[in-house]
Amino acid sequence: MGTLAWLGAPLLASTFEGPSAWPRAILLCITAGLVWQFLLVLVAVHREQGSLRWSVAKDALWLRAPRSPRSGRRGGRLWWLLVPLVVGVAATEELPTLAPPSHRDLATFLQSDVGQEFFSGNWTWFALVLTMMVLNTVLGEELLFRGLLLPRMRGAFGRGDWLANGVLFAVYHLHTPWAIPASLIDTLLISYPAARYRSALIGICVHSVQTVVLGGLVLALVVR
Repeated sequence: MGTLAWLGAPLLASTFEGPSAWPRAILLCITAGLVWQFLLVLVAVHREQGSLRWSVAKDALWLRAPRSPRSGRRGGRLWWLLVPLVVGVAATEELPTLAPPSHRDLATFLQSDVGQEFFSGNWTWFALVLTMMVLNTVLGEELLFRGLLLPRMRGAFGRGDWLANGVLFAVYHLHTPWAIPASLIDTLLISYPAARYRSALIGICVHSVQTVVLGGLVLALVVR
């Protein structure tokens, strides 16, 4: 992801024209990296389990309802755990952060006149943004870190598996280094509950809230 963002995107942007060259290049490169993550998960699970059947994959990737570590029960009231987690992640967005380069920040691009004009009626690029967001929160990052890696880190890190997973997730963000501090905070809000309740769906659901909000903002620009 770091290579795509810092080496691939500049090369790709040089082949585009207009003020939207940089955002287009970055969106394409990041989406390609997330697709690679999804394929990596599929290959790893198939090599480990010998099958990609849903009944096999959902257990291998913790794609199941949270389970109480005390009673062993799944789902039910445990889903209410998502409420404080979503609120906590939203609160981290209000903390002081490192400012990203304006030409690499999607939010800045969406607020600009160039970004609003670019997305107006542009269903093709909206589909790409939506694909990137789904890969980011469901099929890419969360599936890789909380679905594939976290369940297999207990053997190496013991009860500190969630912490190691969170630190690894933060350091992974070399493609957006300004997001590393916030990602470390998210360790407590996502990696720990995912490990405690043995459910990658916790992280997927929490991050998907951000996807819904951002997707709605982009859609509003498209239909203007």
